Amino acid sequence: MTSIFTPRRLRTLLVHSRRWQRRLIFIAGGLLVGLIAVGLAIASDSAQIAFHKIVERWPWSPLALTPLGFGLAVFLTTRFFPNAQGSGIPQTIAARALRETDDRERLVGFRVALGKVMLTLLGLFVGASTGREGPTVQVGASVMFLIGRLTPRRQPGLILAGAAAGVAAAFNTPLAGIVFAIEEMSRSFEVRASGLIIAAVILAGLTAQSLLGNYTYFGYSTASLPIGTAWMAVPLCGVIGGFSGALFSRILVMIPDALPQRAKLWVQTNPVVFATGCGIGVALCGFASDGTIYGTGYEHARAVLHHTGTVPLDYAPLKLLATALSSVSGIPGGLFSPSLSIGAGIGSDISHFFHHAAPGPIVLLGMVAYFTGVVRAPITGFVIVSEMSGDHGMLVALMATALIADACARPINREGLYHVLARRYTKPS
Repeated sequence: MTSIFTPRRLRTLLVHSRRWQRRLIFIAGGLLVGLIAVGLAIASDSAQIAFHKIVERWPWSPLALTPLGFGLAVFLTTRFFPNAQGSGIPQTIAARALRETDDRERLVGFRVALGKVMLTLLGLFVGASTGREGPTVQVGASVMFLIGRLTPRRQPGLILAGAAAGVAAAFNTPLAGIVFAIEEMSRSFEVRASGLIIAAVILAGLTAQSLLGNYTYFGYSTASLPIGTAWMAVPLCGVIGGFSGALFSRILVMIPDALPQRAKLWVQTNPVVFATGCGIGVALCGFASDGTIYGTGYEHARAVLHHTGTVPLDYAPLKLLATALSSVSGIPGGLFSPSLSIGAGIGSDISHFFHHAAPGPIVLLGMVAYFTGVVRAPITGFVIVSEMSGDHGMLVALMATALIADACARPINREGLYHVLARRYTKPS
């Protein structure tokens, strides 16, 4: 009797077993990215609530809490979690460009991911004008990078998939996650990685939806911009938002790179003192804005979008300044939510010139324009705002605004902010 377990069949079974093992590991990674995104979202909200409770009880506390918190965050970052500073998206872009596994691990390894989560929460707890979405991208890339250490899959593709899954799970925007991976992370369409990206987005998105429900980030909006004089808001938002976003990016690139050599050396040798000074600046912006500039800015953006609240005319410039100080200080924290909030403030200010039109549509235009000016990724800009508001009726106006903003930003910010900052992590140490 001939045995069914011939050497050839055993080899085939072994190959299939290894393939399924890799698939199961990958599935676990996608689910883990979704879980981390949800956990970070809940923890971030709790950290901001705790900060506001402290401020309500002791109104002058930010003058001490914010600077000391900034200094502590930078001390912990430089001492124990190097490469966890800032948004995390530049590190993820740089990790894909590096060739050696050890070099990638410096940017998207386990220690970096752990520090990113803890110190992002610390920043929000002390009033930093930062977000959680960029950190979610770096942590998602780290999870998939670790998957790459267990399987023979290509690490750059897995890092790209983890970044896309992080965006999708953080905002509940699966399409924006895919577009972000193509336009911003890789600047090209990688056929071999497309299956990984889509699968990671599906798994992370399903995990987030199962825990938080199928929600839209800013709530459902039915805003529309009637053809007529209201469409004048499109070029106005595009120009003002594009220039403002590009100026913000320029500030982040110039500090410390474009400073005089002596000032640059001082910042590099005294990072904790510099961060403490930035914290004082954020606290002063907080007092000038009556406390509206702290945190992600999500509540204020949502309020002006749905016309359930207003922001003062100086909200956008003060929020921009506070976000710039938070970013250049070196504390871990993202730019997505603060940028959208600044854009909402710009749109709210511009809506005062259009009394016959609802402010909601113009607020969406401001979000797209400013975000595009910062990151120079117009497709990601209008896709992510459209998905976050659930409003597809504004798509044509959002696209036009994104193109105008990108054209206005180009002379000031020739390359996207994240790619410029990524080069700092690819230079030999």
